[in-house]
Amino acid sequence: MIFNLRTKKYTEEKDGRLLKFLYNNIIGRIILKLLTMKWLTRLGGCYMNTKLSTRRIPKFVTKNNINMNEYIDEEYKSFNEFFIRKIKDDKRPLPSDENLFISPADSKLTVYPIDDETVLSIKNSKYTIEEIVGDKELVDKYKGGYCLVYRLCVDDYHRYFFIDEGKIKKQYKIKGKFHTVQPIAFKKYKVFSENSRECTILETVNYGDIVQIEVGALMVGKIVNHQLKTFRRGDEKGYFLFGGSTVVLLIEKDKVIIDEEILKHSKEDVETRVLLYDVIGRKK
Repeated sequence: MIFNLRTKKYTEEKDGRLLKFLYNNIIGRIILKLLTMKWLTRLGGCYMNTKLSTRRIPKFVTKNNINMNEYIDEEYKSFNEFFIRKIKDDKRPLPSDENLFISPADSKLTVYPIDDETVLSIKNSKYTIEEIVGDKELVDKYKGGYCLVYRLCVDDYHRYFFIDEGKIKKQYKIKGKFHTVQPIAFKKYKVFSENSRECTILETVNYGDIVQIEVGALMVGKIVNHQLKTFRRGDEKGYFLFGGSTVVLLIEKDKVIIDEEILKHSKEDVETRVLLYDVIGRKK
């Protein structure tokens, strides 16, 4: 179940026939093992960079009900070029008040308080924060704070941005397998701890040290982060190539007050639909 923060309406996400076959059928599971091999993931990624792949765009737009009027009008040379299309500035206005805690991306958001017992229940699978980050000592610093999981699907805007001004303290990569981040995958695999991911420790002006993790997905194999040392609020951090993907943020204790409506729905295992720069809390 997904709650839309803007419309205040609920919707239910459904899995496609192909994903049901891949994750629920014995033959499909065998095919899935092949699909998640890195060489095949890279091959699929190469196809998405070809002119031939543009044939998929019209059907994709219709199937996912994408409003192309929100995006800059241009001729795409590949499906991946379309997938990382840029949105018009006036469609995602950046709030001027730096005390407002904003979303880094279009996504479905779940927020978890961090303590010794924290287990992330994400679409029928369980994960510890340590499994996702890969660093227990680092996680200990964030006890009493929040873990925010932003799940991007194929119909979302796939560029993500910095939520505050600051500088990069550390970056590292964690290798893994690539699975879809659609709901059906969570029934079979620990998707977030298996998928490849990139971790960045951000030293921010208003919210202390934030850990940001980007998670790759089936047929992506590619997280593209810009090589920056410093950044401003609203600067683009990077983007995902084709596939659903996820951004995870770890926030220190006593740095932010999260919107009560979002916290309420998170406790009920209901994701909240948010758009880039939507206000989801404020500085404490």
